[in-house]
Amino acid sequence: MTDGQTVGPRAGLRERKKQRTRDALLRAALELFTTQGYERTTVDEIVDAVEVSQRTFFRYFASKEETAFAVQEMVESRFIEELRRRPAEEAPFEAMRRAVLCAWNSIDEAIEEVVTVDLHMRTFQMIESTPFLLAAHMRRGVALENQIAELIAEREGLDVERDPRPRVAVAAFSAVMRVTGQLWGRGLDPSVEALRSLTEEYLDQLGPALARNWRQQ
Repeated sequence: MTDGQTVGPRAGLRERKKQRTRDALLRAALELFTTQGYERTTVDEIVDAVEVSQRTFFRYFASKEETAFAVQEMVESRFIEELRRRPAEEAPFEAMRRAVLCAWNSIDEAIEEVVTVDLHMRTFQMIESTPFLLAAHMRRGVALENQIAELIAEREGLDVERDPRPRVAVAAFSAVMRVTGQLWGRGLDPSVEALRSLTEEYLDQLGPALARNWRQQ
């Protein structure tokens, strides 16, 4: 029974060590990307900063690009999880709105365990200003929109290939998210709470913006 009593703690220790190594590689990569540029940074420089081998790097990340989007991937995954949990009676757009706000409520501490909020903002700015990464960001956005549209269609019992409403709703939602992300990236407040508040404000304006006549009477 002694072996059985030690397997759990040892396995837990190994997993924590792996997570620390992954987090260290991610922080080193993002710091290098944001200070000297993504394209000028090599994997050798990243592993040298953490004092591990290239083999170790590729054990955790498939490429430099994956490290650039690692934090964003955390946020997107949390949003999808929250959207799956939303009550069936919620309208699609309200479900997306509540899911993204709930995701931000729960993800900020998880992000800060890996990177500082300042580094997260600088990474966002770096992606927006790096043509290769911006193109990758747009491709990832299309794939995410398709995933969300399929999920919304499933919630509503619709065929996403026949009914345009899921894709239209997700396209509008995603456009607001892109705008708020860009505004946050240019803003003076780098906090996750600032991004959450800006997102909520703009999502709340989507309905009135589409429904009303904007002309002054």
